[in-house]
Amino acid sequence: MEIRVEELSADAGVSVDTIRYYQSKGLLDPPRREGRVAWYNPDHLARIARVRSLQERGFTLATIARLLNGDLDAADEALVETLAGEMNGETGTGIAPLSPSETSEPELFTLSELAEQTGVPLVLLKALEAEELLIPRRVGSVERYTQQDVESTGAALLLLEWGLPLSELLDLSRRHHSATVVVARSAVEMFSTHIRGKLREHPFAGVDGVGPDGSDDENATQLVEAFTALLPAVTTLVEHHFTRTLLKAAFDHIEQVGSDVEREAVWEQVNQTVSPAETVSS
Repeated sequence: MEIRVEELSADAGVSVDTIRYYQSKGLLDPPRREGRVAWYNPDHLARIARVRSLQERGFTLATIARLLNGDLDAADEALVETLAGEMNGETGTGIAPLSPSETSEPELFTLSELAEQTGVPLVLLKALEAEELLIPRRVGSVERYTQQDVESTGAALLLLEWGLPLSELLDLSRRHHSATVVVARSAVEMFSTHIRGKLREHPFAGVDGVGPDGSDDENATQLVEAFTALLPAVTTLVEHHFTRTLLKAAFDHIEQVGSDVEREAVWEQVNQTVSPAETVSS
């Protein structure tokens, strides 16, 4: 049975403009035309439902288009959903500990609300967001911030309160971001080549040693398992290395320019913050 766009809009629960927008993005096949009248069929209705379902799961329209066109398979779909869950703080792989306010349903803020929560001017937050120094979570089709973003912004304010110049702090943040992007993309390429690529060629056995059946569902499960196991490990490794590198730079600087009192104070602080097995002596 064929219907006109107004009926499709009502049945799908989306506006006519949304239907036309989906068509412009290649998410919806063109209708059959009879003169100036456009006719839609049940396949169009099913496709709209599929697109909306994927959007609600955190997929971007660009990713949805690739899934619908067959550029991404079931395993990729499962991985993308896991990634979207990480961005939304829903998967619980332990990448970042949740604050008490986020152990249940996290409170979400728009950028304006984040400005109100932190006292940071909205224009500054917009600038940070534009430079990707402030990265929101994607919740459905919108982007929001959480209590962890409030706390992170508060940490930045603490640096300013101690006298670090805003311009120099922003410049340092930009350089850190640029370097981090390069490393992160390299890490993703490694995962794609050595985990995702090899999984497609030779599916590996799971942690129980049972060989996979080679199905799309099994491949998807293994790909997500690999991601959820490796991401927290990589995060811990990077965080540990950066902390140690920062401390070493501070120690080297104090050794060169600090007084005896300053050096003694630094070493005392270190011995108080590291574990007993890691305690150092001057």
